[in-house]
Order: sequence, then structure tokens, then C-alpha cells
Amino acid sequence: MADTAGTGPAAGGLQGAVALVTGGASGIGRATARRLAAGGARVAIVDLNLAGAEETARDLPGALAVAADVSDYAALRAATERVLGACGRVDVLVNNAGWDRVQPFLDTEPALWDRLIAINLKGLLNACHLLVPPMVARGSGRVVNVASDSGRVGSSGEAVYSACKGGTIAFTKSLAREVARAGVTVNCVCPGPTATPLLAEMRSEASVDRLMEAIVRATPTRRLAEPDEIAETIAFFAAAPAHITGQVLSVSGGLTMAG
Repeated sequence: MADTAGTGPAAGGLQGAVALVTGGASGIGRATARRLAAGGARVAIVDLNLAGAEETARDLPGALAVAADVSDYAALRAATERVLGACGRVDVLVNNAGWDRVQPFLDTEPALWDRLIAINLKGLLNACHLLVPPMVARGSGRVVNVASDSGRVGSSGEAVYSACKGGTIAFTKSLAREVARAGVTVNCVCPGPTATPLLAEMRSEASVDRLMEAIVRATPTRRLAEPDEIAETIAFFAAAPAHITGQVLSVSGGLTMAG
């Protein structure tokens, strides 16, 4: 799949590629797995929720579901080794696994910070550390990191989460510089508030629901993003030419318009 030979994702799209999606048991991850499979990729779904991952994989040809906590390096290494054993390689890595809790920073405790950082930032580092080296050795690969517009502009009640997503953006740009000459691209998708099961769970708290309503009113499109819209953007980067790297693209209905 080396891009220099014209046979990489830009030349052949996703057909025949192997894609690994973390956090693919529901929401954006599930939509992404389905979109990549529809484009011709064989998809491996890695998620702590094995039942959800298996449900995602059930209707996707050749899909594989593997249980792992992305914040646990050893567990994720075992999961990626299983995927590589079954599929031979990973051409596309989508770092989507994430978790959030809306609460004013001054009311939080260090245990919450640790969990947010472990899932939202360390999980990304673990996956890249395990799967980017084989891409570099092969001379081709696509990494798509799912951050958040909160990492670009901040978000009330999500200070540590925003810090993790800001770190994701900075890490994306830095890694993109390091591996560009090896034919590996690293790009970042920043969703705005999206209609996922996680958001629905968080909105069970009245204060969060009021906040989301205010955000929707401030969004030019007057609605939340749909998981399929984020998945389409991820698929774009997954099949994009090697000259598109280190980029950050928001999908937020115009809520943020970063230059």
C-alpha cells in the first residue's frame, strides 16, 4: 500500500484496506466501522465493551471484535497482536475511544483527571506506539485521531477533557511531522456535540441538558452532529492522499470556525 507507488488509499480508496477502530462498540466508533466497511475495508473493532463491539462487527464482512482497555498498554498490545495475526496488517488506525464527564473543574478530584487522561490521551498514545511502527516499516498508513472542538476552543465543565483533546491535536501534528516521509499520514477530526449514547447519558443530568440546549441554539445549523457525519469525515482522512497530513477538521455545524 505504499503511496509512492500509487497504490495507497488515495489510489485505491479503502478497498482491501485493514482498519482498526478503537471505541467501536457504539456512537461515532460504530458509525465509523460501518462507513469504512462500506468503503471496502476489513474492520477490527477494539473496545472494552466486547458485546457492543461484536454487535458492530456482526453485519460487517470479515470484521473482528476484540476486547481491550486502550489505557492499558499490555492489554492493547495483546489486542493489536490478535488483529495483526488475523488480518496481517493494519493500514488505517482510527483512535476514537473516549470518555467524558461534565463537571466544573474546581469540583473535580484527581481520580477523575486520571481516568480522563488515561482514556482520552494515553489510549491514543498507546495505540499509535503499537501500530504506527509497522506502518512506517511498510511505507504506508493512515492514522485518524478523534479529538473534539473543546480541544480547540475550550468548554465549560470539560476542562480536563478539553486538555486531553488539545493534547490530541498537538500530538497529531507532531507525529505527522515525524512520519510523513515514511508515507504515513496523521490527521485529526474534531466533532462538536454529537448525538451519541454517551451524550444521551450525560444529558440525564438537568444541568448538562440545559448546557446542550444552549449549545444547540448557538450552533448555526441548530442541531447536534450525527455520528454518520463524523464517520464520513474520518473516512475522508482514511483514504486521503499522503500530502494531506497534520490537519485538523471540525464537524460542528459551524459552532466553531477555526482558521
